[in-house]
Amino acid sequence: MSAYIASDLRRRIRDHFDHCCAYCHTAERLTVVTFEIEHIWPMSAGGQSVFENLCLACPICNRHKADRTVAIDFTSGDEVELFHPQRDRWTDHFDWNEDFSEIVGRTARGRATIAALQMNRPQLIRIRRIWVAIAEHPPTTDQ
Repeated sequence: MSAYIASDLRRRIRDHFDHCCAYCHTAERLTVVTFEIEHIWPMSAGGQSVFENLCLACPICNRHKADRTVAIDFTSGDEVELFHPQRDRWTDHFDWNEDFSEIVGRTARGRATIAALQMNRPQLIRIRRIWVAIAEHPPTTDQ
């Protein structure tokens, strides 16, 4: 389901997330795709097109998230809510490994989100290593 989102609201969302994916923290300027405005709580579940329910997402994270709001934390086996980019702080739930190529879950919510959205896809790990080598990663935002 698609919804019209006014251009000024789109701009606010892009600026708020510093033009990075709210989930995997990929910087849009490093890619060849346009990032999408994503409904954190899906419209199919009653989510609204308001600032507090929108974030910027790369197309791959957005596709993997789809209309999900929960996922399994494979460490505990518990079903937990996914990371909510407007309500949660990224650095409370995620960290980078020592070479900044992989996102590490610090909480059950972080681990479940990493798995559900496949935030450490092999291709993304490889390109993150290249971005680190040319001093373009990690982003400085801590949304």
